[in-house]
Amino acid sequence: MFVLSGYEYFLGFLLLCSLVPALALAASKLLRPTGRYPEKRTTYESGMEPIGGAWIQFNIRYYMFALVFVVFDVETVFLYPWAVAFHRLGLLAFIEALIFIAILVIALVYAWRKGALEWS
Repeated sequence: MFVLSGYEYFLGFLLLCSLVPALALAASKLLRPTGRYPEKRTTYESGMEPIGGAWIQFNIRYYMFALVFVVFDVETVFLYPWAVAFHRLGLLAFIEALIFIAILVIALVYAWRKGALEWS
């Protein structure tokens, strides 16, 4: 029936994954309130009236802190598949993982010494 046999489940999964966001957007459009009152158009900032403009310059420390978090979050994502297949990979993969972790520890020490982890 299909030219590429064995991909029927993949095609079904792809269709389902495409259909779920479309249905969610359609449901939110049907169920949302439609009032056009002035309070709806104001900026929401923790339930308080906003003070000043939205285009202000933030301190670089916030961005550095976020980048350090992202780096170590990605490290965790890369270590999960390695940990799952550890028993099949052997000694070479263990050494590669140690090198990977060592590079990240060096990056952590560098960020620490530069003050990227200090919030004050």
